[in-house]
Amino acid sequence: MAPSKIELEKQDKARDAAFNKAMHGETAQVKGGFRAMIGKGGKGTDAQRAAVDEYFKHWDNKDAKDETEADRAKRTAEYATLTRHYYNLATDFYEYGWGQSFHFCRYSKGENFYQAIARHEHYLAHQIGIKEGMRVLDVGCGVGGPAREIAKFTGCHVTGLNNNDYQIERATHYAAKDGLSNQLTFVKGDFMSNVLQQMDFPDNSFDAVYAIEATVHAPKLEGVYSEIFRVLKPGGVFGVYEWLMTEDYDNNNLEHREIRLGIEQGDGISNMVKISEGLQAMKTAGFDLLHHEDLADRPDPIPWYWPLAGDWKYLQSVFDAFTIARMTWWGRAIAHNFAAFLELTRLAPAGTKKTADSLARAGDCLVAGGAKHLFTPMYLMVGKKPEQK
Repeated sequence: MAPSKIELEKQDKARDAAFNKAMHGETAQVKGGFRAMIGKGGKGTDAQRAAVDEYFKHWDNKDAKDETEADRAKRTAEYATLTRHYYNLATDFYEYGWGQSFHFCRYSKGENFYQAIARHEHYLAHQIGIKEGMRVLDVGCGVGGPAREIAKFTGCHVTGLNNNDYQIERATHYAAKDGLSNQLTFVKGDFMSNVLQQMDFPDNSFDAVYAIEATVHAPKLEGVYSEIFRVLKPGGVFGVYEWLMTEDYDNNNLEHREIRLGIEQGDGISNMVKISEGLQAMKTAGFDLLHHEDLADRPDPIPWYWPLAGDWKYLQSVFDAFTIARMTWWGRAIAHNFAAFLELTRLAPAGTKKTADSLARAGDCLVAGGAKHLFTPMYLMVGKKPEQK
């Protein structure tokens, strides 16, 4: 007798957990991205190499000039594995270079980097109307930085959904360290499980749902937004900061395509779409659209991408200096050569430098996409699930 769908999903989760253990060992309990790369328990070289091979098979020997719709379709079909291995490889780099909230934000004069990151999270919580005691879902929660901040800011309970075991372990560890275990729960699951075709939550489970630069990993926005609609209570609100190409993007323009492909490769994305498609996905899913706006298009004095550009003229605080230094051309060169040294001396596993180089390329393409108004990482959409009649 063939195994049931639930049995198949259990087998998949067990296999992922075993791979996570083989690759990351005990490093989920280590503070900071760099320490985790070379820390307690060590990274499993064979598992790391397997993750590198599995992820980069979608990108090696492929460029924008030769990209076909079939290439994009194949990446989309394998989005779950692609995303999981991307974060197996990139999470430690993110924590080292950016912090524990894996997203961009707007900046105000006199506001340091981490204050701006927190304000961006508070703004989304405010737009959704999150209140104390609410049960809230964070779709694609990373290592739980935004969930911790929103839980502290509002007093709500946040359930973080993530398909990467390593990030779930780190998120759970950080929540316990901050004394927030009673307000935070992190669960393994996919946006749209290949087996069950749904999140593992009952209908009408949550008072509010948010996603911060995460649902871009879904194969189709309509699919993930529909799942969010299903698990949201009637009258509940969903808010998202979405990664989208703007309407200025022209896929027939080679430069535009190179920018999109560089962002997708360096950020584990199978296929980005335009703003108009994102808006249509929200409506098709059933939401009443309360507000939508490209926050990256606000007339801010400081662009959202300035830390990636390593532009010192926007430095707001001495505390930002280390973050910016790591993003300059010389800061990246030092980091990448150091990654090569660690890999050569086996202090870091094989593929460390290749991952760092891919992230650097993505950084350059993100800056170019932002400067040319081809891409936004913060298209805000706020939708309400209609009340039941």
